[in-house]
This record gives sequence, structure tokens and C-alpha cells, in this order.
Amino acid sequence: MLGFVPPLPQQPGRPPSSGHMIVCGDDALGRRLAVELRFIYGERVTLLLPPGRDANSPETPLTQRGRAAALFGRMSAAMNRAGNGNGATGGSGDTNAGVEAVRIMEAPEPSDDVLEEAGIDRAAALALVYDDDERNIRAALTARRLNPRLRLVIRLYNRKLGQHLEELLDQAAAVAMPGIDPALLDASTTVLSDADTAAPALAATALTGSSKIIQAEGLLLRAAERPPPRPGEHADPGLCTLALLSSTTNDPAGAEGSDSSGDEAPQLLPDERAVADATGRGTVVLEAISRADPARPATRMGGRGAPLAQIFSRRLRWSALGFALAAVALVIASLLTTEDTALHSAYLTVLDLLGMNDPAEGASPARQIIQILSGIAGLLLLPLLIAAVLEAFGTLRTASSLRRPPRGLGGHVVLLGLGKIGTRVLVRLRELDIPVVVVEEDPEARGIPLARSLHVPTVIGDVTQEGVLEAAKIYRARALLALTSIDTTNLEAALYARSVKPDLRVALRLYDDEFATAVYRTLRTAHPQALTRSRSVSHLAAPSFAVAMMGRQILGAVPVERKVMLFAALEVAGHPQLEGHTVEQAFRAGAWRVLAIDATPPADRNPDLAALPPFDPEGDTAPPPSGLVWDLHPGYVLRAQDRVVIAATRRGLAELLRRQRSAVPGR
Repeated sequence: MLGFVPPLPQQPGRPPSSGHMIVCGDDALGRRLAVELRFIYGERVTLLLPPGRDANSPETPLTQRGRAAALFGRMSAAMNRAGNGNGATGGSGDTNAGVEAVRIMEAPEPSDDVLEEAGIDRAAALALVYDDDERNIRAALTARRLNPRLRLVIRLYNRKLGQHLEELLDQAAAVAMPGIDPALLDASTTVLSDADTAAPALAATALTGSSKIIQAEGLLLRAAERPPPRPGEHADPGLCTLALLSSTTNDPAGAEGSDSSGDEAPQLLPDERAVADATGRGTVVLEAISRADPARPATRMGGRGAPLAQIFSRRLRWSALGFALAAVALVIASLLTTEDTALHSAYLTVLDLLGMNDPAEGASPARQIIQILSGIAGLLLLPLLIAAVLEAFGTLRTASSLRRPPRGLGGHVVLLGLGKIGTRVLVRLRELDIPVVVVEEDPEARGIPLARSLHVPTVIGDVTQEGVLEAAKIYRARALLALTSIDTTNLEAALYARSVKPDLRVALRLYDDEFATAVYRTLRTAHPQALTRSRSVSHLAAPSFAVAMMGRQILGAVPVERKVMLFAALEVAGHPQLEGHTVEQAFRAGAWRVLAIDATPPADRNPDLAALPPFDPEGDTAPPPSGLVWDLHPGYVLRAQDRVVIAATRRGLAELLRRQRSAVPGR
């Protein structure tokens, strides 16, 4: 689809400049991150990719170098168009003027020699975003040894291992640099997961009217997507309007907005006039701010024990209940027709049921009738016990196997793919108590053990084969999430699912914006009443990695169609766009908006606003109040010692965080 791209020269003789950034990766995230740093932040970037096949043969797939070159070419063309006046923000034009192009290197492994050739000793930051955790860990240890002052951003899927690795590398940096500023040490190593970053957004695409949640100092910021108001109605702006959705959202021939959609794209952080003039456009608003409860237990998705409902079938349980009621009725009848006590009547009835009592030859006719009925009921007990034993053995035998979709299942989400992304999305959906049916081709996939432990119905099979989606009850599903790593597989599954259920809500994982636009237009034209969404994992995750390489951490990212809006905490000091300005003056439409101010004294501030404040949930003391002030007066003047929470676009946050580049001689 990208066409033939000639390979770029290796440029082995060009030494990298100091203060540059190095990105090492082997998939789409590495290429996206290099684009983010180069074209959004204006940084000098060296991109290290594994070698691929010869790109001179058009019939073979593009190599890593070819894909990166094609992506850089498209982004450079878009930047040139923006610089000529087509949508430049704030009139800044090309913010990358004078910055050299991305330097592309190829090497199988980021070894000592390769990293030294990339200029690791003079680099400001290194991103290790290989798909293999072990390779990232090995490279991180090597890089910390070669340059203790280097800022490391590491991609790891294993959360617990990531915490330990971050502590280890920070400790190594502290030993190598005694007396280092704690703030700099805190930013020296950052471990992120693209799966954790993208999973909430991907899960939200399957839910109509779902909210995106951002957490800050124990508070939950909820960004909700609202449809366009009907004639005569006025849209509720919530606390503030974060974005206007694409003007073609309701047009079957329209495109889901991305960075290349021009005037039809969604508008992030619009001003009041733009919101008032927008007609027929949906909005994303900051809906509510509530406290996160640290004492609230996590939703239990699976247990160690096996409840009766999972061991014995419903038919067997009803049969057992019927037998128990019959036994109780016999005890009551014996109690009413004889002068025995209740305990003795129950004792005789049990003996009669088990066939252990003597015949009631000299007893009254009523007692004899009750004994006969008890014997007949006792005959029904034997098959009931045998059925219970067989079902119990069957449950134990199949406890380690995957659960099949039950009959009558409906209103569920069909999830395709249980790789890294699909597994995290599955966890997110189960946390929301949403019924899920998983389809996975590989029985040894990463997420299969999780699906088994959560008792999630799973279909093993190729989704492109006939009958697989039918086995997942696609005709009664509420949505389809196609999250495999192959775009064409996701598209084929979506097309087949729409042929079975035309009004099915579909969300696809697609990497390329142009391909996603073509798919979106085609599906909207063929099925105008159905909702279609597409997301790129690398596009959702790259901003978080880029901000971490700049020494900051974002609180969260909210997807707006195929754009991304970021939430971050910044110190006002050192930002002339904020310092000394009022909240109203500091707002820049399409770039950033100040949402809150941290009123906590600087010495007592929590360095990580995304973390919950520590307190004892079992104690008598209430959780500490948040220092964030959200109800800001427009005339409040921002001071240097203030810390603010902002919503920003990628370019807006880049402008706030962009480092001062040294002047280039002769420029």
C-alpha cells in the first residue's frame, strides 16, 4: 500500500550531535515515536532498526528502513503543507526548521558497539521499544553502564518486573551521580507499556456513550463523548468542552478525523466561539470530577474456588431441589399422621428413603403409605447421586480447558486476538463487567491462560474461516473488537461480521491513517446506521513515550477519533506561555488549556499525580484532601511556584516542553 521506497543511505561517517535522542525498536511503535520526536518536538533523532529484506524488490514487503522512510516522507509533506498556512497552530509554521532528518541505523541487537556508534555517550534520552521484554532489559542495563546520566524510557509488558527494573536503574544512576536532584532522578528511568496505555481507549470504543477516565491525585476526570444536539436543543458543555468531533461524523462518505483530515478533522480544545458556531457536531466534554476510592476492592473476575453453579448443571440443581422438597413433604406427612416428634419423624423418613428401615407391618395404614412413598422417592436418589458424581468429575476434568460460548448468550463483545493488546483489553472489559467472547487462532497465545482463569468463553480458530465468528455468537453481539496485529485480518473479520449483522458496532486496530480512512468511508457508506471506529495502538502510545523522553509523564491520553489529547502536570516556572498570565490568557485554542492548579506547598507535593495518595483505608482517618483546585477563576495569575494540570494537543504539549536547541552555525 505504501509503494516502493528506495533505501536510505546508512550515513556511517556522520557523527551524531550531542543532546540527541535515540529510539531502538522493531515495530510500528519505534517508527511512530521517532516521528513524534522529530516532527512534533523538533528533536534530533537516531532510529535504530533491525535489518530487513532488500527493499529494492517491489514484490517483497518493505523493510523496517523502508517503512520508516515512507512514514517520515508522509509526515514531512504534511508539515510542509502546514507550514504554508494550511492549519498551522498559532502561526508558528514549521517548528522543525534547521533540524536534521532522522538518522536511520540498522543492527540486529543494540550492543555496546552499536550504541556507541549511535552516540549513546552524548545522547539526552534513549527509548527501548522492542517487542521483546528481555531485549529491552538487556539494552537498558548496557545503556545505563555506558551513560549513567542518560534518560531511559523502556517498553515492558510485565508490570511487576518493570517496577523492579525502574528502581534498579534509578539506583544505578544515583550511585554513579552522587547528589543528583531527586526530580531528575525520578525522571531518569521510565517504564511504560503500550498495551496498558492503549487498552482503556480500545475498550471504550466497544461501548456506546462510554467515558474515558484520567486519574490525578486520587481524583477521576471523566471525558465523555456526546452526540450532536437535536434542533432546538443546546449541548451541555459540562465543566468544559475538550473537543469538537469531526464535521463528517454523521456523513456516510465522511472520514474519521486524523491529523491529515484538514478542516474536517476534529477540533481539540476549541474556544467558546468555535463551540457556539459548531452545529451538527458531537463533542467531548469534561463531564465530572470524582474521588477515586483506594479502599474499593478490585472487581473479582475469577476465584480459586468453584461455586456450585460451575460444578453442577442447572437441571441437576433443580432435580436436587425437587428431591429435597419431597423429603420435607414426607417428614411433614409423617408428623401429621403419627404422634412421633419431629426429630423422630425425620429420622424414620431418612431411613425409608435409604431403604434401611424395617417394614411397617404392624403400623397404621398412613404410616405404611408414607413408607412406600419414601421408598419410591429413595429410588430416585440413586440416579441423582450418580449424575452429581459424573458432573463433578466432568467439571474437574474440564477445569483446565477453555469455556465454550453458552447457549442464549447475547449483548456481549467479541474480541479478536489475545496478544499483548488483546489481553489487556480483555482485563479492562472484565473490570467493567462486560460479557466477552474471545476468538484466537493460536491455542498457545499469551492471553489464553488469562481467559481460562477468568472463565471467559473462547473460540479457537482462524477468524477468516467460515463458522468461527458464528461460534462466537456474532449475530447476537453488541460489538466487535478486531485487535490482531494484521490490518487485513481485522478488516476481513469486520466485513464478514457486518455481513452477518449489518448494524454491529465495529472497532478495528489499524496502523496506517490513509488505510483507516479508506476503510472507514467504505464501511460507513455500506452500513450508514452502524458505528465504525478505528484505532492505532502505536499512535495512542507514542505520545506517552515521547513525553517521557522529554523528562515528563502524562496523566493520561484521550483518543478523539484518530487524534489524541493529552493530560499532563507541569511546573509553571520556566514556561513563559504560562508564568505571569491569567488562566484565561494562558488558554490557547487548539494547543492547551489549564484545568487545575495544585495548591499544595511545593515541599509537600506528590511527585506522581497519577498515583493515589497513601493512607490507611482501615483506619479512622479520612483520605487526605486533594490539593488540586479545579474551579479556577479566569483572572487567577499563574505564579512560578504553581503546578498546573493541563489538557493539551500533541503539538501544544511539545511547544511547552520543547528544549532550547543550540543555534546551528550558519543558520
